[in-house]
Amino acid sequence: MQITLVQGILLALACIVIGVDYWLEAFFIFRPIIVASITGLILGDLKLGLVAGGLTELAFAGLTPAGGTQPPNPILAGVMTVVIAHTTNTSPALAIGLALPFSILMQYVILFFYSSFSMFMARADHYAENADAKALTQLNYLTTAIVAVSYGVIVFLSAYAAQDLLKSLIDILPIWFIHGLEIAGGILPAVGFAMLLNVMLKLQYIPFFIVGFFLITYLPIANLLPVAVVGLGLGMYDYFFVKSDDEKAKGGVQNDGI
Repeated sequence: MQITLVQGILLALACIVIGVDYWLEAFFIFRPIIVASITGLILGDLKLGLVAGGLTELAFAGLTPAGGTQPPNPILAGVMTVVIAHTTNTSPALAIGLALPFSILMQYVILFFYSSFSMFMARADHYAENADAKALTQLNYLTTAIVAVSYGVIVFLSAYAAQDLLKSLIDILPIWFIHGLEIAGGILPAVGFAMLLNVMLKLQYIPFFIVGFFLITYLPIANLLPVAVVGLGLGMYDYFFVKSDDEKAKGGVQNDGI
């Protein structure tokens, strides 16, 4: 399906806002599941946005910025997965593989900003030494605006201006290559979740993992909502009751010491 000019502009405007959120890490609306859902809503296919967002979110679950390092950009991954699947009538699994170059492109753009914005540091130090809060605020607004506009321009060019090129690329790719990308796209969510588990999976959480694995593997469940509800319940129990018991135990030790 074709993306209209209005839809392209709306995607650009949405990504300007989302890009600022990613730059500041304020409300975390930059996560792929939210970005893809918003993209699907703008393109008139919310179901596609939700499916693509779920897959992309799993693929990027273990990829988070650390210090000056940047993983592939989650915003472009979420947007372009939906855009490619929508315009070329392909599966979200295949679209994830084709969206990765756009995600990596934005990754390097952000790294370029990290390096180039260092030239503003001397001026920022000067404003701070002179307690010029107004000038320092304007400098922060300027750099943030540069990043925001870059998101809008890149998303507009990638989603609207390049859509015919994307269709032509899909048409000339051999079947075996497309099938390979689809398999890779299907594996990426598992790899992303495995990276997350590599950090989060501790001995005390293994029972929760076993319960979820049993529910989804051996019970006739039509979707993941029941598993998510069970996970929510287990998480609330762990947070409210186990944490409360630990705090009481610590309090008892302190009282005994007194």
